[in-house]
Amino acid sequence: MAGITPLVLSGGAGTRLWPLSRELYPKQLLALTEPERTMLQVTADRLHGLPGLADEAVVVCNESHRFLVAEQLRDTALHRPAILLEPVGRNTAPAACAGALHAVARDPEALLLVMPADHCINDPAAFRDAVASGREAARDGALVTFGIRPAHPETGYGYIRARMDGQADAGGPMPVAEFVEKPDADTAQRYVDSGEYFWNSGLFLFRADRYLQELERLEPDMVAACREALDGAQRDLDFIRLEPEAFARCRSDSIDYAVMERTRDAMVIPMDPGWSDLGSWSALQAVSPADADGNVTRGDVITEGSHNSYIRSEHRLVAALGMNDAVIVETADAVLVADRGHVQDVKKVVERLRSQGREEPHNHLRVVRPWGSYESITAGERFQVKRIIVNPGASLSLQMHHHRAEHWVVVRGTARIVRDDQTFLLGEDQSTYIPLGTRHRLENPGKIPLELIEVQTGSYLGEDDIVRFEDVYGRG
Repeated sequence: MAGITPLVLSGGAGTRLWPLSRELYPKQLLALTEPERTMLQVTADRLHGLPGLADEAVVVCNESHRFLVAEQLRDTALHRPAILLEPVGRNTAPAACAGALHAVARDPEALLLVMPADHCINDPAAFRDAVASGREAARDGALVTFGIRPAHPETGYGYIRARMDGQADAGGPMPVAEFVEKPDADTAQRYVDSGEYFWNSGLFLFRADRYLQELERLEPDMVAACREALDGAQRDLDFIRLEPEAFARCRSDSIDYAVMERTRDAMVIPMDPGWSDLGSWSALQAVSPADADGNVTRGDVITEGSHNSYIRSEHRLVAALGMNDAVIVETADAVLVADRGHVQDVKKVVERLRSQGREEPHNHLRVVRPWGSYESITAGERFQVKRIIVNPGASLSLQMHHHRAEHWVVVRGTARIVRDDQTFLLGEDQSTYIPLGTRHRLENPGKIPLELIEVQTGSYLGEDDIVRFEDVYGRG
């Protein structure tokens, strides 16, 4: 009997959780619901104890997130998944198609459990029970989705109407009568009162080959493009790089629109696992513990006369006085202050910042790299100062810059420096100079993180002024 292969979709940008979520560091890679576990790790953790789990999982993610994804998954039940890299985002239907093609090549009878990496489920046992109850129907060829029993009339979610045929909701698979777009408040109330409608969770269970059959019937060009992208994929370290031109030909579409709303074999399993898609700051507030005033606070926060607010500090003290139904999120380079009723409009702010060519939608001041991280401290005309952390045993590429020189001062740990034909060690409080046009490499041969201050000087200080000669991470 084929096992259940988790297919984790980790390609979103999470713009409505800006400024914490950024394009290059999106919400699924952040610790939002648990202090030390990211959403991706929590998604993997909830599979622990699921009967019949297959040996290999599949993760589909954006190419720019690959090292973060791989690093975070090392400490989970999915520590050695197949990681497929999307060259461009094309929504969930093509991502699931590529994952299904990979899975069916390994096991023609593979069952896929499709899970977005950025959902919150507070009762993993209830989730696992629902998955187990849908296994037989999926094995028999049904395309199973999971509907959330609505706790209240919600206008921010799509709905699924089950064909109950006079039967009460018993928790087992039921045929899908229809998928419904996000309703207005009155319609949502009618849905809840009827007992036939469930929130659309975006979670699925089906045989990989059945999904491919239906997708080929409904969207043959998408399947052809994904098949070509996987056939032309390149192995790169632990990653599978989908062929860019072929995958880019896919039409951007969701699993719901491409298949589930058009198939005759859709079934829904109701469940109540404390689910949220964390699609906004108010959604995150709703699943987080609050104080006696209804406030959810994170970090160094003081409140006085404030109620029902979400207040988060990442770097400095935030004091909130007389704030009611507000969202305040502080990061090193941006602060969001919003009325809770307007948090869905955060993406409009992000769009404006993008149109102005600003960096804040894309990255934090602290930028994570496969070897560690760097953080900009200050910058001015012809100079920039950074704090660099290199993980134990890690090294930067052998590289050269055309337009800048660099001064390095070791603050903590030991650095091995390659500078043209020289190789030498630097300890704490020691420094060196890398002239413009010099081949160089920075390594950490020690067992603790290497921390140093880098002072750049020159006519151009952009990150694209790098010529790499050797790189263990396969970057050009």
